[in-house]
Amino acid sequence: MDGEAKPVSSGDNKPAGGGEARIGPWTRLRRREVYDNPWIRVREDDVLRPDGSPGIYGTVHFKNLAVAVVPIDDEGQVILVGQHRYPFDRYFWELPEGGCVLGKEAPAEAAARELREETGCTAARWDYLGTLELSNSCTDETGHLFLARGLTQGAQEFDATEQIAVRRVPFEEAWRMAMEGELTESLTVASLARARHFLGRERA
Repeated sequence: MDGEAKPVSSGDNKPAGGGEARIGPWTRLRRREVYDNPWIRVREDDVLRPDGSPGIYGTVHFKNLAVAVVPIDDEGQVILVGQHRYPFDRYFWELPEGGCVLGKEAPAEAAARELREETGCTAARWDYLGTLELSNSCTDETGHLFLARGLTQGAQEFDATEQIAVRRVPFEEAWRMAMEGELTESLTVASLARARHFLGRERA
């Protein structure tokens, strides 16, 4: 059912996608799904560790890709968005970002949608800043990073989970905030670093 989690009882731990397999220096003996909702799926594998001893390995599979946008206006200011993040029960300033629904939109389309929804802006120029893995020891979540310029302001289009504030800061100020720990969200820090490198090469 859409929007509902489906925890899996211990009696329902059925194999989820293959039996025994080599995973690098690990051996997977058995895989089972232990939790599922519209956004994530949690799997637990019985494994042989690289030293041959038995163990388990839990993996969180993300059903969407992550996208993040570095929007820079004609005055060289970066648009940041502020919102409360439920897992940490804290308020964060970060770049516009969100999820790309696999099979329904391309990462670039998702990035443009998130920029429009969270800031009200559309962009005339887009540059791709590459990918990164967000927590590769326990999830398969991948992020796609973009630089957006030539901004035109419009109306924000928040969804039901969002209460968003917007601020603009000079790019170098945003970079300083990231490097000095005032901005801590991983996609934000990485995207600003990629953007700074990209812009430096562009000016060279």
